[in-house]
Parts: sequence; C-alpha cells; structure tokens
Amino acid sequence: MNIHGNVHAIAAIYRFEMARTFRTITQSIASPVLSTSLYFVVFGAAIGSRMGDIEGVSYGAFIIPGLLMLSLLNESISNASFGIYMPKWAGTIYELLSAPVSYVEVVIGYVGAAATKSLLLGVLILITARLFVPYEIAHPFWMLCFLLLTAVTFSLFGFIIGLWADDFQKLQVIPLMVVMPLTFLGGAFYSIKMLPPVWQTVTLFNPVVYLISGFRWSFYGVSDVNVGVSVAVILGFLVACLAAVWWIFKTGWKLKA
Repeated sequence: MNIHGNVHAIAAIYRFEMARTFRTITQSIASPVLSTSLYFVVFGAAIGSRMGDIEGVSYGAFIIPGLLMLSLLNESISNASFGIYMPKWAGTIYELLSAPVSYVEVVIGYVGAAATKSLLLGVLILITARLFVPYEIAHPFWMLCFLLLTAVTFSLFGFIIGLWADDFQKLQVIPLMVVMPLTFLGGAFYSIKMLPPVWQTVTLFNPVVYLISGFRWSFYGVSDVNVGVSVAVILGFLVACLAAVWWIFKTGWKLKA
C-alpha cells in the first residue's frame, strides 16, 4: 500500500473512533470532567483551605497534577481498550485483519484516537481546575511532553488490554484493581516524603510514583524523585508496550474473540 493509502486507512479508523466519542460525549468527556471537579471541590477548596502548604505549594494546587494523572491514566486505558475490544466482540475485527491495512496503521488509528480523547480531557480538566484552585505551570513544554507521553503510552497499554480481554468484565479488572490503587498510592494526594522512611522505599516500587512526580515537577518545580528517572520510566514502559503490540500482531495472539 502506498503512503496515500496508509494515511487514508489511519484516518478512517481515527475518524470512526472520534465520532464514537462525540456520540457519547456525556460519558466520554462530561462525566470524567465532572468527577474530577468534585475532587477539586472536596480536596482543593474544602480540605485544602485547612491544610498547610506542601513544599511551598498550596494543597489545592499540589494535588492538581495527581488528579489529572489519575483521569489521564484511566481514560487512556478505557478509551483504547474499549475501542479495539468492540470489533472483537462484534466480529468485525476479521474484516479489519483481512483488509489491506498493516497492524501499524491499525495501532496508530486506534491509539491515536484514544490519546487524542485523553489529551482533550486533560486540557478540559486543567481549565476546570482554574475555576477552583489557582495554579502555575513552571515548565509548560515539559508538562505537554509528560501529558503526551502518558496519553500515548497508556493508550497503547489499554489497546493491549482490549486485545487480551475475553469479556467486558476483564476490560475493567486492570484499570480498577491495579491502575487506580497504584495511582492513589503513588502520591496523587500527598508527597511520598511525608511517609516514614520504610514506606518511602516501598513506594518507590510503584511506577506511577514516577509519572506523578515528573508531572508535578513540570508544574511547580518540585518532585519526589529525579525527573530524569521519571522520563526514563515512562519511556521504558512505552517501549515495552510497543514490543508487546508487535509480538501480538506477529503471533496473532488474542486477535480473535
């Protein structure tokens, strides 16, 4: 297939997925923004006003990167996993696999759409946060880099989950039982420096700590771990997801319902 055909194939998948989002905009966009806004009201405005600063940052502002990361991880995984699972469930994945479309184009189409939805959601949450809590972004370029890398990486991860899942229940197991607890325990609402030394060490085995810490650094210039390590962790996970997707399509594992 020529380059012109490649672009059309990617665009067709991308447009289909984005159209599905806007058909269910209440569930896809409005609901996550509303849920995160409630966190800002409760933890930012109500509780935050009664707590002191953390590393020179007001508590309401301190939790913004963590809350944004919480929504970004969950929505990236959910969007991508549901997007690729539906063709498996409906049986239309056979048409996709038999079409003159490479797996690279399939991945770019589905993952690109899922990442776009997550980025749109992230921007809306940042705008909404401004209504409740004043904040500054010290390193806008790096904030965008972390936002983009996280959205793409966890959309790829969600794509893998969608291929792995045999039913709708499995689509929710990892986001609810693994990712969300790791995010809550990864410093979304606190600095791990506030923990006892032993628990600080244990927490460093949580990969989400590095995502939240690096993202928070891009806002306020403070972090729990070295920023270079945060970047290395997310790039390492991105490479691992790419390798997993390549292996799945090479072997044909789980490509059938």
